[in-house]
Amino acid sequence: MSLAISFWTLVVNALCIPMHIIKALGLYEGYKRVFPFLQQRISVNYNKIMHNKKTELFRSLSEFTKPGQKLTLLEIGCGSGANFEFYPPGCKVICTDPNPHFKKYLEKSMKQNDHLTFDQFVVASGEDMASVKDESADVVVCTLVLCTVGDIPQTLREAHRILRPGGAFFFMEHVVADPLTWSYFFQHVLQPAWYYFGDGCEVTRETWKYLEEAGFSELKLRHIQAKLMFMINPHIIGYAVK
Repeated sequence: MSLAISFWTLVVNALCIPMHIIKALGLYEGYKRVFPFLQQRISVNYNKIMHNKKTELFRSLSEFTKPGQKLTLLEIGCGSGANFEFYPPGCKVICTDPNPHFKKYLEKSMKQNDHLTFDQFVVASGEDMASVKDESADVVVCTLVLCTVGDIPQTLREAHRILRPGGAFFFMEHVVADPLTWSYFFQHVLQPAWYYFGDGCEVTRETWKYLEEAGFSELKLRHIQAKLMFMINPHIIGYAVK
């Protein structure tokens, strides 16, 4: 299968030459204005399909609240705020995203989720959240983001830095499929085109390996098959404790 993957990936790469040129010329940045509109609508459908999984995952958030205090949560790549409805009442939320054009969608989600307290929106990549203080959050949340960051280990180091001792990093990410499946084949073949559609999204990442090597004291991770399109069916879900 590896030879077939290499050949067809080359074909798709050739078809994507116009997009490669657009990106090289710096013109692809215009898509970042459009992407929040698309992502917000995709998130609505994703939440319908993954509602039970998200509810189950985020049910554990309150376990990491300090006695007598409200939960302080930082979300990496908050996008349009698709996770807000799953956060516990009174939770203080710090939002980060590298795309400033999400702000108007984020503000709408904030108004719809008045059970939360919103601290700030920081325009920052997952790899560099220097404006967020060390050990300032009980929980860091990251969903469908580690597929787009340029440096997963550095993003996890930043999450680890921001978490207080005993805090937790919650994640839900799509990952590469089993090598013996057709999903794996198409993930690799279509990746060059998918990258542009998904604003840098890579479906061929073995993200769980980075989490295993990130230095957390405890890791609760499981692989699941989501009922989504084949490119993003394989998921990992869980949390890691600092």
